[in-house]
Amino acid sequence: MKLLKNIFARIWALWGIVTFIISFLIVYIPSMVTYLIPGKKGQTIFIYISRIWMNVWLTLIGCSVKIVGKENVKKGETYIFTCNHNTLLDVPLTCPYVPGANKTIAKMSFAKIPLFGWYYAKGSILIDRKSDLSRRKGFDKMKSTLKEKIHVCIYPEGTRNRTNNPLKSFYDGAFKLSVDSKKAIIPTILYNTKKAMPNDKFFYLLPTKLEMHFLPPIYPDNLTIQELKKMVFNIMYEKVK
Repeated sequence: MKLLKNIFARIWALWGIVTFIISFLIVYIPSMVTYLIPGKKGQTIFIYISRIWMNVWLTLIGCSVKIVGKENVKKGETYIFTCNHNTLLDVPLTCPYVPGANKTIAKMSFAKIPLFGWYYAKGSILIDRKSDLSRRKGFDKMKSTLKEKIHVCIYPEGTRNRTNNPLKSFYDGAFKLSVDSKKAIIPTILYNTKKAMPNDKFFYLLPTKLEMHFLPPIYPDNLTIQELKKMVFNIMYEKVK
């Protein structure tokens, strides 16, 4: 049974890649047109197209998505979303399914992929983690993005969690951004992406029910960066352990 499951998962991963590429090519030109529309409006349209794409692609690969807690995202407010990070499948959830215009903090290497890199860059604030200058510029870009009333999504663990712990320790960036900008953090929990695409298996995908939970916002009022980080970590840890 285990052998059959592994064979199926590899075949399904191939199906996932094929359908991903075909569906991406269909939405590519409409997505690129949003580069011509400045500011929040262009990003809102880009996210809308992304959500349509992911609704189709995730359905094709048998990964339904349940969104919980959208009532915690108040219309007219701008937030910093902190998401747990387990697999590459997390990325297709955060950008499209965060309500409203948003950008995700992302590493620069994916932006070098032909065609996909331009799409990836549109939905991201790109940072080279090896460069102090890039990180400083990225932080300034995050603040300017929030001022444009565009949400910022951050994986505070920094990289995918390949440990046996529910969460890795958090970096300071998201919490410094919250304190500096006075914008609330919405802890966001992604469930079951590791079941669909385990980190310890290569070229492996299984149909899985995915969930994305938006928890109540945490405001940085009168909190230090470290106090805010600890509070958000503890809240998220209790939800994922």
